[in-house]
Amino acid sequence: MPIDYFLICATLVLMNNLRDKDILTEFGNKLKELRTLKGLTLQELAFEAEMEISQVHRVEKGKINPTLTTLVALSKGLGITLAELVGE
Repeated sequence: MPIDYFLICATLVLMNNLRDKDILTEFGNKLKELRTLKGLTLQELAFEAEMEISQVHRVEKGKINPTLTTLVALSKGLGITLAELVGE
């Protein structure tokens, strides 16, 4: 295969990673804002969501891409709907 093909593929992967990072950072900021508005600490949200504190922290920092089950647990921990958590 020509080198251009690999260059294009590498460029697309990089662009997707940058896009994903922006989305995860934005979501993490929203999660932290919702948590603080509810007056919850990281530890309290983790307890309510039945999650590890470190996992909640990594989601807030945009370091991991949360699964659907994680999003459901976080919404329950915050006492809001999933739509409220992920909606704009």
